[in-house]
Amino acid sequence: MFIQTENTPNPATIKFIPDKQLLISETFDFASADMAKKSPLALRLFGITGVSRIFLSYEFISVTKSDDTDWSMLKPIILAALMEYLSLDQPIIDDDYIAPNTNIDDDEITSQIKELLEERVRPMVAMDGGDIIFDSFDDGIVYLRMQGACSGCPSSTATLKIGIENMLRHYIPEVIEVRAVE
Repeated sequence: MFIQTENTPNPATIKFIPDKQLLISETFDFASADMAKKSPLALRLFGITGVSRIFLSYEFISVTKSDDTDWSMLKPIILAALMEYLSLDQPIIDDDYIAPNTNIDDDEITSQIKELLEERVRPMVAMDGGDIIFDSFDDGIVYLRMQGACSGCPSSTATLKIGIENMLRHYIPEVIEVRAVE
């Protein structure tokens, strides 16, 4: 088992990239151990002192540390835990977990927003260890959820306003603003 690490724009988050696919398509963002009950892997990582957030993607895991923890101490412990867990082929998400149904009928503008996010934004954000999920579109405002390294990142506001908002406004004139939601 080989696990590569990459720093992210968020200094509190490191991206761990194993040499195997983790999930099929869905991503999971856990801000606490209580939220991670459906993921044995996330629960294992939350058992490590200093881990404050876990983001699971199909090809990487982003781990956010608490402010009072140093990466030089935490990173080797996380690497060892991941190597052990992943080499045993244990489940990432519980087998009985049923994903919420997201196949709802969207209007044309919402469909365009989702398509642009999927094709242009999410791949770029994933490179930085995070994800951006569409929440809603109401009265010209697009609401997005920041996950993984994007959550709490010092540059996330700039990413939303300068990058995503400008792109969406360029392609979809009905978009007035982009806002993050918790």
